[in-house]
Amino acid sequence: MNKPFEIVFNDEYLVVINKIAKILVQPTTNEKKNTLTTLLAKHLGSKVFPCHRLDKETTGLIVYAKKSQVQTDIMRQFQKGEVFKKYIAFIRGHLKGKKGLLDEYIIDKDGVKFGEKEKKAKTVYKVLKLFEYFSVLELKPLTGRTNQLRIQLAKIGHPILGEDKYAFRRDFEIKFKRTALHVFYLSFIHPASRDRVELKIPWATDMKNFLEVNFNVLVE
Repeated sequence: MNKPFEIVFNDEYLVVINKIAKILVQPTTNEKKNTLTTLLAKHLGSKVFPCHRLDKETTGLIVYAKKSQVQTDIMRQFQKGEVFKKYIAFIRGHLKGKKGLLDEYIIDKDGVKFGEKEKKAKTVYKVLKLFEYFSVLELKPLTGRTNQLRIQLAKIGHPILGEDKYAFRRDFEIKFKRTALHVFYLSFIHPASRDRVELKIPWATDMKNFLEVNFNVLVE
């Protein structure tokens, strides 16, 4: 996928896309035109409203509403814990056990600047593959704190490969060109039908290629 996004789900209420790395979701003072939001709006020919955020380097599923009321509905679902996401991540080292729960209070660097308090963060993890210097995990956040997965894993000494905000890239034995994080599963309640929508996409191409080329591991 070379273009900035691929449409995975699309109806009159919302659109869900698969985002590539290295693109901002929302415009900033430095980048106003070539963001995911502006490019998607141009592609659809109408305004869209992001219902949540993904980091610039994170790939995978993200929901956009086509009306502000729908955006409010989906954002409320996030607040109530009714939206479920699963990620694939490459992390440094090995965690204890094949499954577990990361449960602690965290705060992101911007929160520290503005004097915010630490908030409870919970993430369920499952180890998918082990290599000498890194592991492949499936991560399911149970809370939605800013940079939750990146902070929690760095805090316990197992930062995500490519991490440069909460760890030093020079300390990694294995190098990855971006933060190795990908949203492959997303589930939410449709704002009109109230049926649960479940979406699943393949691993990000660069993550698949990384394992296939360097470790001869094929990913379906």
